Amino acid sequence: MTILSAGENESFDFATPIGIGLINSSINLTKLILEKDIKSLLFIGTAGSYGNLKPFDLLTSYESTNIETGFFDDNCYTPISNSVKSISRDVSCETANNTSVLVNSSNYITTNKNLSNKYLKYGLEAENMEFYSILTVANKFNIPAFGIFVITNYCDEFAHKDFKKNHLKALEKLTQYVRKQVSKT
Repeated sequence: MTILSAGENESFDFATPIGIGLINSSINLTKLILEKDIKSLLFIGTAGSYGNLKPFDLLTSYESTNIETGFFDDNCYTPISNSVKSISRDVSCETANNTSVLVNSSNYITTNKNLSNKYLKYGLEAENMEFYSILTVANKFNIPAFGIFVITNYCDEFAHKDFKKNHLKALEKLTQYVRKQVSKT
C-alpha cells in the first residue's frame, strides 16, 4: 500500500507528499502512478467538520464529492460528475466507527456555519482539499484507494484559528493511528 499526504505542513516520514488542493494533488498523483507500480493507495490528512464530527475524531472514507457553495442556491451547475467512490473497499484500516464518511473537496475552506449545515443536509460530514482528486485519479488507473482523516476544526468562522491551534496535536494522533494500523498488516 502506498501512503500519500498533501505535504508541506502535513508531511509524514512514511507518506509521499503529492501537493495541496485538487489540481496539484491530481497532477502529482498521476505522475507518481506512471512512475511506480502502485497496487493500492491510502491518503492521510486533516479535515474540517461540518458539525457532527468533533475535533480529533478519526474517520475513514472511500467516497468524496466536489460540491461548491453555489450549488446550494442554484447559482451554478456542472456537466460532470461531482461524486466519486473508490473502485474497491478491499483495502482498509479499522477506525472507531468503521463506517465510510462522505468527504467533500474544494480548493476553498468553508467558514460559514450556515453553509456547513447545508453540506450536512446532503450527507456530507467533512471537507479535505485533496480527497476528491485522489479517488478520481485512483479510479482512472484502477487502483483501490481510501482516506484516513483527523478532524482539526469545525467549518465555521473560527475554522482557520482552530485549525492552527489543533493542527500539531491532530497530526500526532493521526501519525500514531496510522503507524499502529500499518504495523498490523
